[in-house]
Amino acid sequence: MNPQLTIRQAVAADVPALRALIEMSVRELQAGDYTPLQLELALLKVYGVDSQLIEDGSYFVVESERLIVGCGGWSKRKTLYGGDVWAGREDSLLDPKKDAAKIRAFFVHPEWVRRGIGGMILDACEKAAIEAGFRRLEMGATLTGVPFYRMRGYAELEKLAVPLGEGEELPIVRMAKEI
Repeated sequence: MNPQLTIRQAVAADVPALRALIEMSVRELQAGDYTPLQLELALLKVYGVDSQLIEDGSYFVVESERLIVGCGGWSKRKTLYGGDVWAGREDSLLDPKKDAAKIRAFFVHPEWVRRGIGGMILDACEKAAIEAGFRRLEMGATLTGVPFYRMRGYAELEKLAVPLGEGEELPIVRMAKEI
């Protein structure tokens, strides 16, 4: 029996639980695609909670009996990826008539994968972006996430390498979808 899953907008009080979820998700689910050093540097310099998404009301959490088991969002801002710790942020607003909304910061609890959580969040993001006037979405997908997004109609545009320092880079894939 699957416990009931509910989705809601994230709030500032969720941040500690989100930090723990993100670290666990990254270390366990991305270990097959990245080295331990890449993951640790990414957690220090790229991944993490993006409080701007929470403030904008465009970050969602999925809960099971008050346990946050997944999170993700969309953005009307230029930043393609990265949490609060990412130095390359650009928070200026996008123009829905010509720019693509950004799908951002999807993480699922390792014990809750393959239960439709990512799909629930992506559906909510796509719906909200359409309601905000966007007709195109794009993201910087981790190698781990590429198969999921491809299944959901996103096309690979280009391979990118996020600089992590210490001579390391985090390979990601820029993907997009017309909605």
